[in-house]
Amino acid sequence: MTDLSHRKSSRTVRILNQDGKALENCAIEIRQKKQEFLFGCGAFDIQGYIFNFFPEKREDLKKRTDLWLDVFNYATLPVYWGLFEPEEGKPGTEMLNKIADFLIDHDVTLKGHPLCWHTVCADWLMKYDNKTILEKQLARIRREVTGFRGKIDMWDVINEVVIMPKFDKYDNAVTRICKEYGQENLVKMVFDEARSCNPGATLLLNDFNTTPAYEDLIKRCLDAGAPINTIGIQSHQHQGYWGTEKIYNVLERFSKFGLPIHFTENTIISGSLVDPEIEDLNDWQVDEWPSTPEYEELQTKQLEEMYTILFSNPMVKAITQWDFSDGAWLKAPAGLIRLDGTPKPAYEMLKNKIKNEWFTASFKTLTDTYGCALVEGFKGSYDMIINDKTYSLDLGDDNSEVVIRI
Repeated sequence: MTDLSHRKSSRTVRILNQDGKALENCAIEIRQKKQEFLFGCGAFDIQGYIFNFFPEKREDLKKRTDLWLDVFNYATLPVYWGLFEPEEGKPGTEMLNKIADFLIDHDVTLKGHPLCWHTVCADWLMKYDNKTILEKQLARIRREVTGFRGKIDMWDVINEVVIMPKFDKYDNAVTRICKEYGQENLVKMVFDEARSCNPGATLLLNDFNTTPAYEDLIKRCLDAGAPINTIGIQSHQHQGYWGTEKIYNVLERFSKFGLPIHFTENTIISGSLVDPEIEDLNDWQVDEWPSTPEYEELQTKQLEEMYTILFSNPMVKAITQWDFSDGAWLKAPAGLIRLDGTPKPAYEMLKNKIKNEWFTASFKTLTDTYGCALVEGFKGSYDMIINDKTYSLDLGDDNSEVVIRI
């Protein structure tokens, strides 16, 4: 039996009248609104619906967006510098704000991805010397972290640093400055900048490399004073499911830092696997990559096992599915819905886990002679309905008594 006690909490609610007298047998209805745990997905599909890019597909895009919102409470937003600001001085701030506002209206927590990365970097940086590139990189962080503060308070600050100084597929500005200033120095500078702009933000170091090289990088960066407060782990499994042994091994090794862990990009496909000799998944180029019933069944079992292991680990605070729809990165059948928009079995399984099994069902209770009622459930935010009025309640680490006067 999986122990999920660390995912639950309780608080005593005391109901008093305006004179301070305890109300016995006062009826309270409890409804969970949102989990504390972040069940996430890339929100790249949603912008097509928000901006009506494809009017002829409006209804289909709405269905996809509704399917997304029916499951997830956490979204990764694309802030790739080369796409966000393809021309210097003309960032896509307005567009990102509209996407953010839409998701916030649906009570979705947001993360920006990424602030610094050698891939999808801005080509126009290449005309500058390294000192200027670094200055512009830090200015870019100031602009985004400050400008979106209060909407986006979580960031993948720097992405895939383990490979960054050795990356040689093409020249780019970020690899240049990583080579010149060194990994831990660059990490410290970009994290310091982000932290100064939003002291309360969740700031991730994110990487696909789960070897001891990433552990070494994290240690060096923390020793250098980089204000990293969350470890991001990518888990793209296009070449095969990790399996329980590797999952537990990764959790054990990266938990030793005592920092929260986010599985930032989790992929399990429902089609044939990438050849094992392929070192860089971007080298896998195919015209089509079909999802099949037998692989969909396997995807469902593997996702269920992995999510259950991760959700049962106290250090893990978030899991992000990558992608939502088939046919995105590498054209892979990596989504929870097929190319035609129909949900796969994995979608239905995850929805049941997230919205039923790992979610507190609505219930009613009565106060005792002292006007008290105990509310127990999965950590997160709740509505309490008392005499047709709605009050907010959070279940988390704070177990203090809540007093309500009616």
